[in-house]
Amino acid sequence: MAQSLDDILAADAELPLGGDLKHAVEGWLSHLIIERGQSDATRAAYERDVRQFLAFLKSHLGHPPCLGDLERLDARTVRAFLASRRKAGLTSRSLARSLSALRTFFRWLEREETAKNRAFLQVATPKIPHSIPKPLTVEGAASLMEREADERAEWISARDTAVLLLLYGAGLRISEALNLTPATAPIDGRDIMHIRGKGGKERLAPALAVVSDAIGVYMRLCPYPLEADEPLFRGARGGPLSPRLIQLAMEKMRLQLGLPETATPHALRHSFATHLLSAGADLRQIQELLGHASLSTTQVYTEVNRDRLLAVYDQAHPRAARR
Repeated sequence: MAQSLDDILAADAELPLGGDLKHAVEGWLSHLIIERGQSDATRAAYERDVRQFLAFLKSHLGHPPCLGDLERLDARTVRAFLASRRKAGLTSRSLARSLSALRTFFRWLEREETAKNRAFLQVATPKIPHSIPKPLTVEGAASLMEREADERAEWISARDTAVLLLLYGAGLRISEALNLTPATAPIDGRDIMHIRGKGGKERLAPALAVVSDAIGVYMRLCPYPLEADEPLFRGARGGPLSPRLIQLAMEKMRLQLGLPETATPHALRHSFATHLLSAGADLRQIQELLGHASLSTTQVYTEVNRDRLLAVYDQAHPRAARR
């Protein structure tokens, strides 16, 4: 009986490949960083997707795959791989990302004249359900920012407040906030941050005075030395702060404040964009502040405003019931 994909990955972390294929995979991963400037996180995600496919192929073929095996792939095998990942619980969004990573790998192989196979182009991308961001209300966001300190150490409460203000007050992703150093943080009169976001895309993000003040309070209280080029935000033992700790703190706060389950750290970034749009900000400006590569990505926030407007209409307009 063939091993499951999870069994293969668990039992054989290195996943032995034909020598030519191993060299090709290593070359592609280097290309992602050196030539395309992809972030370490993107490279890790792409590597994971390709490893999962090669693990499936090893089980499917009964031997470690080589480049010749890749050239002989057909669309049926690709669909079988996607079906196995679907059975393992992957969503359509995750499957689409995995398929995109594999197409990128095969396009690189073809461009390098290493191998050629168009099977991945013959397989349709899984349809991703349309969804819109779920921001907090202005009142909900304010309750998080103005909450009273809890029983934890004062410096930890100050740290979490500073991080949350960076998400809501500057629209940063949590990874972007935790990548700040004392040299790049909005302190000492600096009110502009140079942020390196997804795909290595750089942008300027202004910081409100309340954000800078919160970071200043945290830095004064932090018991650990904060060197200029080291992580600004620290965990309880002094190491770099884990995103998971902010997520857990947010879970606790939303229970205390009666906020919905959709109140996550990333929801604060959505709230930043939605509340700016509600206040009359230009969509193109919001795109630049968020670091979106395409305006179509930012336009989803117009749908949030539309839904909110209709909800208010349904609740308040005397003729709403006749619609």
